[in-house]
Amino acid sequence: MAQSPVAGTVMSGEMDKPLISRRLVDSDGSLAEVPKEAPKVGILGSGDFARSLATRLVGSGFSVVVGSRNPKRTAGLFPSLAQVTFQEEAVSSPEVIFVAVFREHYSSLCSLADQLAGKILVDVSNPTEKERLQHRQSNAEYLASLFPACTVVKAFNVISAWALQAGPRDGNRQVLICGDQLEAKHTVSEMARAMGFTPLDMGSLASAREVEAIPLRLLPSWKVPTLLALGLFVCFYAYNFIRDVLQPYIRKDENKFYKMPLSVVNTTLPCVAYVLLSLVYLPGVLAAALQLRRGTKYQRFPDWLDHWLQHRKQIGLLSFFFAMLHALYSFCLPLRRSHRYDLVNLAVKQVLANKSRLWVEEEVWRMEIYLSLGVLALGMLSLLAVTSIPSIANSLNWKEFSFVQSTLGFVALMLSTMHTLTYGWTRAFEENHYKFYLPPTFTLTLLLPCVIILAKGLFLLPCLSHRLTKIRRGWERDGAVKFMLPAGHTQGEKTSHV
Repeated sequence: MAQSPVAGTVMSGEMDKPLISRRLVDSDGSLAEVPKEAPKVGILGSGDFARSLATRLVGSGFSVVVGSRNPKRTAGLFPSLAQVTFQEEAVSSPEVIFVAVFREHYSSLCSLADQLAGKILVDVSNPTEKERLQHRQSNAEYLASLFPACTVVKAFNVISAWALQAGPRDGNRQVLICGDQLEAKHTVSEMARAMGFTPLDMGSLASAREVEAIPLRLLPSWKVPTLLALGLFVCFYAYNFIRDVLQPYIRKDENKFYKMPLSVVNTTLPCVAYVLLSLVYLPGVLAAALQLRRGTKYQRFPDWLDHWLQHRKQIGLLSFFFAMLHALYSFCLPLRRSHRYDLVNLAVKQVLANKSRLWVEEEVWRMEIYLSLGVLALGMLSLLAVTSIPSIANSLNWKEFSFVQSTLGFVALMLSTMHTLTYGWTRAFEENHYKFYLPPTFTLTLLLPCVIILAKGLFLLPCLSHRLTKIRRGWERDGAVKFMLPAGHTQGEKTSHV
């Protein structure tokens, strides 16, 4: 099968440059002629994706021919160097043709079957959730069944129209490609590279159903962490509601329900942020303990621990989100009308008690230290969140990234623990803070972080630290790793000491 030649004049990999010049974008509506030496590519369809694809191909040095049912009406929507004509003429000369139409319109292309024979059809469509459940075949497989004389390749369906026009950025750089013919996939891969993207071979055309399902997923890696965060928020909110609102109403007949929108929420947010931050570093502690117990790193972790380790980034970012909300809510506390009434009532009580000065040295120091530690902890969390951005993370080497995420992350956990301790101060030992015999909320949040800090301290002991380092460098408890040689070898077994 003939292949489309690789673009001779392509953009450099530096996406900072403009995609195309203004004269290419501002079409004059005419069917402009393109240079004959440019590699020719066909596009069937005149929708948003087809226009973005044509813009990208023209900017990458390709000669683009667009097939439309009404070329005069749609010509002005495409770059001036893209030739817009009828579908029959558009498929006559290009060897690679992008099919940018919906599945229900595939049958309308059957009249072009003879002209499309032997060509590479690149299916860029995506089904809706309803269509995916309704049809057993993927769009690409259905297209291949309609045109058996063509080679169908699934590609560019995970790339948005915006990414095509603006250029690849980080996660949008990959183009997933699948097909049954290696040469056709190679041709499409070379075109993707010429356009500034990174092709990724996903296997045969049978993989198209899985590839087409990717754009339908809504933040798949965030589902479990989000549900976890919401669950923690509901639990802590209910606990704080019972202590701060329900208990005064039942025991003292005081109406504190006005605290529900702001005060109770602000008391709940740091609890969730603190526990989520602890859950980022707990799986690392469990993994280290498991490796010490097994005496090797060559055994898989349990599935639940493996998934937990993979979701640490999302859990950490949610922790930062709740910490930021806590900071914003705290700034709003003095703006409440109830806070102003409390200040007036406090002043009246001071006058009635004939006190000229109300100053508790211990409380002043406690609040100063408490607020300072909170700001430092939030600053550390901000640094962790920034280095989680792909463009920032890619600029760091592994040692730098590990230092920020592991060492500074643990410092953030320590600062958060000290922030919580100074907030609680002596309240954990005062009977009047055990409402309905329930301990203060901060005492509950301290349990998990203190266990993690204690475990981290134990792992720093030379006896455990040295052993854990050896295990992670390949050492095993039995001191040897056995490799079996092929049958019939003169030496049946060979032992290699690591």
